[in-house]
Amino acid sequence: MGNIAYSFTGRTVIVTGAARGIGLEVARAFSQAGAQVVMADFDGEALGAAAAEFSGIAVQADVSKTEDAERVIQAAIDQTGRLDVLVNNAGILRDRMLWKLTDDDWEAVLAVHAGGTFRFTRAAIPHMRQQGYGRIINVTSYTGLHGNLGQANYATAKAGIIGFTKTAAKELAGFGITANAISPQAATRMTASIPEERIPELSGPIPRFADPAEIAGAIQFLASEESAYITGVVLPVDGGVSI
Repeated sequence: MGNIAYSFTGRTVIVTGAARGIGLEVARAFSQAGAQVVMADFDGEALGAAAAEFSGIAVQADVSKTEDAERVIQAAIDQTGRLDVLVNNAGILRDRMLWKLTDDDWEAVLAVHAGGTFRFTRAAIPHMRQQGYGRIINVTSYTGLHGNLGQANYATAKAGIIGFTKTAAKELAGFGITANAISPQAATRMTASIPEERIPELSGPIPRFADPAEIAGAIQFLASEESAYITGVVLPVDGGVSI
């Protein structure tokens, strides 16, 4: 990541969807900055390999299940004694045009994106309130504000995360807890199928997708002690595509 701008020594960070892509780079960046990092993902095998790279604590979990969310939060408390930062990043895609979407396509995407964000946040709040300190960062999307062909379920979930983040910010500010969101445009497994020649037309004034490590830097800023007066925002990290 280059120079570490913020120190997270003594802090515990949970990252969901941490086996690959943005989640993996976020977990790596926090580890490099001194944090104890708890990594959650549905793919236990990939998660274990990823966590071994930098001594992360791997906890296999389905973020759409309440018991799994509570188990990950408890693992962080049991193994590190605290919880300072929660990054809700886990996501899936089941893209189909609206008239082809099945109930399962709809429910699965909302359960992981919006449901996972809700369940992990709900489970984290008591510990953060007790500390009088917490940082919650949720990953949303440009699609949540503008829609996209074949992604009615994804757009709905990501729009819901924006409303959830703003509500959480209002409810939690009095306890020393901030809640913010980022809207990234990054090169990940979800964008891997896009032909390279189409990337400039899909990106903003900066004609490329971000490296996931660049997204990690923005998340670290919102997770830092220095960002204490920022809450309820949606930070675009998209090369200007949202201008």
